[in-house]
Amino acid sequence: MSSCDCDHHAAGPKLKPIEEALEFLLQRAKPISDIESVPTGEALGRVLAAPVVSQVTVPPWNNSAMDGYAVRVADLDGERPRLPVSQRIPAGACGSELEPGTAARIFTGAPVPPGADAVVIQEVCEVDGEDVIITECPKPGANIRLAGEDIEQGAEVVAAGTRLAPQHLGLAASVGVAELQVYRRLKVAVFSSGDELVMPGGELGPGQIYNSNQFTLGGLLQALGCEVVQLGIVEDTFDATCEALSRGAEMADLVVASGGVSVGEEDHVKPAVEKLGSLDLWKIAIRPGKPLAFGHIGETPFIGTPGNPVSLFVTFCVFARPYILRSQGVAGDLQPKEVSAAAAFDWKKAEKRREYARARLVSGAAGELQVELYPSRSSGVLSSVAWADGLVVIPEGRTFSRGEPVRFIPYTELMS
Repeated sequence: MSSCDCDHHAAGPKLKPIEEALEFLLQRAKPISDIESVPTGEALGRVLAAPVVSQVTVPPWNNSAMDGYAVRVADLDGERPRLPVSQRIPAGACGSELEPGTAARIFTGAPVPPGADAVVIQEVCEVDGEDVIITECPKPGANIRLAGEDIEQGAEVVAAGTRLAPQHLGLAASVGVAELQVYRRLKVAVFSSGDELVMPGGELGPGQIYNSNQFTLGGLLQALGCEVVQLGIVEDTFDATCEALSRGAEMADLVVASGGVSVGEEDHVKPAVEKLGSLDLWKIAIRPGKPLAFGHIGETPFIGTPGNPVSLFVTFCVFARPYILRSQGVAGDLQPKEVSAAAAFDWKKAEKRREYARARLVSGAAGELQVELYPSRSSGVLSSVAWADGLVVIPEGRTFSRGEPVRFIPYTELMS
């Protein structure tokens, strides 16, 4: 595997802009069409194929927003009105119509009895035997949740194309939906190219390193909800590369390889993909991770990432992640949300390529949000990725001084 990303070279005129490469990929992402039904409690991270429509009105009746006393406001005369307590209504029970001139002890979530038009919170009430004394009189409607104020029966509550988070599962359950229609998981075959690679637990020989890329790629794909098929380490030969690509294309919806996507003598991915299908190989105006490959093995799409571990991580997050999300059926804007914070560093040299530098958010002396930069820019320092909690975006042709605002993308946005 030739893992050189040529990050030390100046950008040339043939470098493809990041936005152009990303648009190219997204235009070619074909969402999965296979749909399956899964229990609502097992749908976390899945992509919704059909909208969730409410079967009920939520809340189904007027209910108390607080523990207190249900009253008729018209019955509250004077500064400290006293009312006998005529009934007690816990959550899960229904009271009878409120007798005029009385109050009902009521608890959060319980239906408001007919005739009551306000709930007085218990903190402004005094209990005296069988009576309650109201020390602060409410306005009509106080502390009452109205029927249907959250959701009307028949309303769409979760749109198709949503990647389901815990709150979506709770919302679906709240409207009585026990099963959800979701796209099946995207199956992705992964392999690492290189005779120098050894799996963790094995013995390293001269010139060999442990295969971290398989685990980084596998983890990133699992975080996106993919089913991962590990094809292991592929030796640096044309025939072995062809065999791995063919096997992956038969087994999966997408094949992803790390390393071997450049044009060196030991880089066999390019000619192998071209023999089996078609390939677009780009040098992109990004650092780290200039080389990126996209193509097809027969009808199965293929993405080739650089072999350097940091370059792999960055190119996956910037390019492969949105492509995979769209292929899973996720709708809408796929760009990660950025945070603006003050630079806790100086960036003195304007670069020709946009840089995604490893960074993390810290609090300044006055509590302000700052972005701290990892000191090394090397694409081989994988520990920098673990040290960071996101990537800071350094645009082309820009310099920064300490204190200036910079764009920071948290890992939470890049792994979901």
